[in-house]
Parts: sequence; structure tokens; C-alpha cells
Amino acid sequence: MNEMISINPATGETIAKYKCLGSDEAFEEVKKARKEFKHWSLKPLAERKELVRKLGETLKKNKDKYAKIITEEMGKPITQAIAEVEKCALVCNYYYENCEKFLANDNIQIDGVKKSYVKFQPLGVILGIMPWNYPFWQAIRYAVPAMLAGNVCLLKHASNVPGSALAIEDAFVDAGFPKDAFKTLLINGKVAGEIINSDLVEGVSLTGSNEAGEKVGEIAGKKIKKIVLELGGSDPFIVLKDADLKLAWETGVSARFQNNGQSCIAAKRFILHVDIAEEFTKNFLRILKSWKIGDPLDRNTNAGPLAREDLLKELEKQVKRAVENGGKIITGGKRIPGKGAFYEPTVIEMKKDNPVLQEEIFGPVASIVVCSNEEEQLEIANNTQYGLGASVWSRDRERAEEFASKVEAGMVFVNSMVKSDPKLPFGGVKKSGIGRELSQYGIREFTNIKTIVIN
Repeated sequence: MNEMISINPATGETIAKYKCLGSDEAFEEVKKARKEFKHWSLKPLAERKELVRKLGETLKKNKDKYAKIITEEMGKPITQAIAEVEKCALVCNYYYENCEKFLANDNIQIDGVKKSYVKFQPLGVILGIMPWNYPFWQAIRYAVPAMLAGNVCLLKHASNVPGSALAIEDAFVDAGFPKDAFKTLLINGKVAGEIINSDLVEGVSLTGSNEAGEKVGEIAGKKIKKIVLELGGSDPFIVLKDADLKLAWETGVSARFQNNGQSCIAAKRFILHVDIAEEFTKNFLRILKSWKIGDPLDRNTNAGPLAREDLLKELEKQVKRAVENGGKIITGGKRIPGKGAFYEPTVIEMKKDNPVLQEEIFGPVASIVVCSNEEEQLEIANNTQYGLGASVWSRDRERAEEFASKVEAGMVFVNSMVKSDPKLPFGGVKKSGIGRELSQYGIREFTNIKTIVIN
């Protein structure tokens, strides 16, 4: 792959073409980052955090410009794209206010020792391999805490959002960061693998598919490098029989179909108690049918196209497999004719043994499974290779909290949709990944947690 092509998924038209870096060119950039690390890591935290504050201001000031780039490259409705950039500014402000506390020495009293403490020091160059579905948010949430800790960052972004990738680099430069402290590399997967396999980077943060996670984990593991992997999800949306149904169905539509269903923490499996299944489904469909599907630059649009044509074709195959294995399409199930990679918002009722429930469906398709009791709901919720997020819906908060403690996931929300927040650690268990982003846990992931004992 010698070039990256940015294609508008709403129209199929080419936006721009970008030349990719070859292996030698990419390694030259990595070497520049290593050189910069020696300077960046020695800057006082007060200087680093001031630049992060300015980055937040830059993002906020240019949110409309950046949102338009996002929408045109991957099809996210413009209002959601603006919210994404605003959230990036929010995470900058959060770490600006809290980084000194999170990175302060952790003093620990040991008997017979005069002084002992834990110090958090940067590792070096961190390569971020980021996806297209939240092109600004994913990159900013990995880079900002890593750089505040004293690391420098390289970004290998998804091949269909090169315009976003370069705009992110521009934002760092405009905020006053040294040009080699954060750098976008327009490279293919092969070159990225070569970089990980070299001795020039100390860590890798990847958000993406399980296949990509396995490949990166294999290379990094052989080289004994620190990794954070945020991979797939098949989040259960568990509605118990005593739930506030109106709140559940109103939230459920957004939880599944926001960003056109292209989110790792989207609600994907609606696990309903039989006593409420009919009422929930009827009203869920009623709200879904009121959504406007179309031009993502129109502020009244609720859902746009899938990000790429190949993703739409894979979604069609998954829906076909679901039906072949007994699934019943309640609404949707077809491509929308005309230009662009548009697919009808789709709801499929499935039995618990449908093999498609074991897959991550990345698009506007919701699966519904009806259960006879709570024990069965819990069993189905946990019967997956994934363990990213989950939500539980019940008027009895104490009971719901107990139920939530039994769900195998990195994040469980009671009576609200799963979403990332700078204050909370983000990540999963099982094949949904390892490590955490955001909060105090995320800023320490790419640090040497060094013990110092003084007698």
C-alpha cells in the first residue's frame, strides 16, 4: 500500500489521496521521536500539563472544522462528531487538573526503613494504533495521559481516516507541543509491525479488532513490551422484569445505534425477560423508526452510512448467517439503495444458541434474546468471548447492583448506557482486551512503577 485514500462513505466520492511512508522514512520519524523523548521527559510536569490545557483549547476552538473532517471521512452524524471533539477537550482539561495528583509519588511506610515510595516514570516512545470509529477521541485519550507521564507518542491511524490523523497532529503543533513529541505516521500494518519489532519503541496501545490485537500482542510479547489492548465487544443490555421500561427502551435505541452502531461499547445483545419483552420491543421499534437516516452533515440526521463499503458487505453476511441459524428479522435487514454505504437499522430476534451472538456486530443491527428468568439472562450475558461493557436495568437498584457484580465485563452500568468518562477506567476482560485507559489507572499504564527504598 503506497497511498491512503480518504473516501466519503455517504457519497462514495474520493476526498483526498495521501502518500504512505516507506519503512526507511517511518524509522527516521521514530528516531526523531526517541531523540525528543530525552527532552520531553525532563520537562517539568507543570510545562507538559500547560500544553495539554492549550491542546484542549485548540480542539474546542476548531471543533466545527475537525467535526467536518470526521463526518466526511467516516460518516458519523455531524452533531455526534462535534460532541466527540468536545469530549477530547474535556479529557485534556480533566488530566490538566488531576495529573499532578495521579503521578505524585506514592509514599509507603515499611517497618525498619527510613523512607520508601513508588515513583511513576515514563517508558519512552509509545506507538498508538487507533481505529476509525472515533478518530479523534481514541487518539487523544491514549496520547494525552501517556504524554503527561513523560512519554512521546506516534500515531498509526486507520487507513480510511488519514485526514483526521493529520489534523490531530496539527492540533498538537498548534497547541505548542514540540513537533516530534506527537507524530502521525501514515504507514501500513507491515511497517507498524516492523516498528513494534524494533528496539525503538517501548510500548503499544491498540484499539481495534481482535485479529489486530492478536498480531500486535504476538510481536510485542516476543519483545517483552508493554501493551494496552482495547478490542471487540458484544455488550449485553439486560432488562429485568421490574425495569423502568420507558427509560430502558428510550436509552436502548441510542445505546445501540449511536455512531450507526459502530462502537465497541454499543449495546449489541438485548437480553429481555419474557414478561416485558413484547412491550419493550414494540416501543424500541417505534422510536427506532422515527430516526432519520441520511446525509451525516445534516444536523437533523440520527444515523449515517457505515464507514466503508467492505464493512457493509461483512454486515450483510452476518445478518444472513443470523437468519440461516433461526434468527427472525423484525425490521430492516437490507442495504438502502442509492449512493453511499447505508444500511437499514435492523432488529433480529435470536435464540440463545444462534452462533452470530458470539460475534461482534459492528453496524446498525440489534439482536434480541428473550429469557424466561434472571438466571438465564445472566447465563446468556456471560456466554460470550467478550467482556467489555454491559448494562442492567431494574427499579431495584440494590438487586441490580448484585446482578451487575456477576456480569463478566470490565464496565457495568445500572440504569444507563455504557459510555466512557475521563474519570473512570476504560477496558475489558476476556477477549475484549487487557489494560486500562482513562482515569488514574490509564495515566500509569505506560510508566515504570518504580519502588525506591532508602535506609
